[in-house]
Amino acid sequence: MIHKTILFLVSISLILPATDFQTQVGHTEITKWQYGKKAAVSLTYDDSTINQFRVALPLMNERGFPGTFYIVTGAIPGSEYEPKFVGRPVEEIIAETAQIPTNKENFYERASAIRFLGYEGTYRYHNEAAGFYGNGELQKAYDIIDEGFRKVRNGEFEPSNGYHDELYNVLAIEDPSVDLITWDKLQKYAQQDHEFGSHTILHPWLAVMDSANIRYELEKSRLDILNHLGPGHTFSAECPFGTEDERVMKYAHKIFPALRNRMPHPWLAELNRASDIDPRTPEKEYVQWQRGPLSDTPVKKMKSWIDTSLEKDNIWLVLVFHGIEGVGWEPLSKDKLKEYFDYIKKHEEQLWVATFKDVTKYHRERMNADIKSKRSGQTVTINLTHSLDRALYRLPLTLKTYVPEKWKAAQVKQEGQTQGIEIQEDEKGAFIQYQAQPNSGSIIITEQ
Repeated sequence: MIHKTILFLVSISLILPATDFQTQVGHTEITKWQYGKKAAVSLTYDDSTINQFRVALPLMNERGFPGTFYIVTGAIPGSEYEPKFVGRPVEEIIAETAQIPTNKENFYERASAIRFLGYEGTYRYHNEAAGFYGNGELQKAYDIIDEGFRKVRNGEFEPSNGYHDELYNVLAIEDPSVDLITWDKLQKYAQQDHEFGSHTILHPWLAVMDSANIRYELEKSRLDILNHLGPGHTFSAECPFGTEDERVMKYAHKIFPALRNRMPHPWLAELNRASDIDPRTPEKEYVQWQRGPLSDTPVKKMKSWIDTSLEKDNIWLVLVFHGIEGVGWEPLSKDKLKEYFDYIKKHEEQLWVATFKDVTKYHRERMNADIKSKRSGQTVTINLTHSLDRALYRLPLTLKTYVPEKWKAAQVKQEGQTQGIEIQEDEKGAFIQYQAQPNSGSIIITEQ
């Protein structure tokens, strides 16, 4: 008889319409993206070349798009930390290369030092060696370094007057008369809700450098950003050339909370710019899909990345721009950029356009959050917390809470702030969607 009663009650609950006494009321979830959007997109820029700020940034401001700019701090006048080699005198290293060939024991030191020997063009041997090293051709990398030092010993290079020519080469600027960005300008742009992060001091191949010089490039570029722009801009970084080298990642993750290069999370599938994996296939809670528009990338293809991102609800499209309007590596024209931004704007009801920092904080907070919901009479109380560093992770989350069907509108209070929220409906019933601050007191929901 008891078993029959239980079955009877269950069958009744399945056929009853949604009503106030159902346990669905008060059920709360965190939307996958801020504001309940379908996908996220971050507009990121590397190298801090001038037309990113003269051309691209105004186009973004006109459309209300925040961007993330990874800046080469050694290229900015007034930076405290200039490019240099950290280690023993380079004269000692030059002399030693006449007796001891480059090998795995001395390669990192020599590849670090060869940029700063006091001669024009030696940085090219750093770059070439890095290319062979990245392809696993270690002996060729060693041979390139030996060739560079041999030419130095033979007097085949002109003395350098500084790093001016190297600066323009690594930033892919052909005309040294082109202006560089200034800290004063960056301070102004930071007040417009754009994010700035480290792209090192002078854009080296970190994977072929020794630990002291890796740390110098990362730590000191961060310090210049901290001192000029404040702690809000020391959250994310991009190590040059998109490196995912294990040594570099180990150092960089200790210095920056987030890297565009790689962020290993069990819930995040990372598809870098070289990946040809369809972003709709990974079965992860989130997919970070990086695409790099180049000079000859058709706008139609760029638009297709937006369309693909909106086909599912878990794709974070990270766009990686470099040169703009003739300045920098693989520059996009202003007209092409404008058309693309207009297409993104057209889909803003479904797209959350946000900085790399904010999207990272959102999915980390969401995946580490805890929600407790309680209903008493006509009041729903929500407690929202997360287990992350509260000083660093303070981004509001978007909550979706189911409310009684008969409500016409709702009122949400938290920490003295009140929001009036319209009722929406889906297949589960009536609900409200609203912004809430984790770890900031109870959220009280009542009928308005």
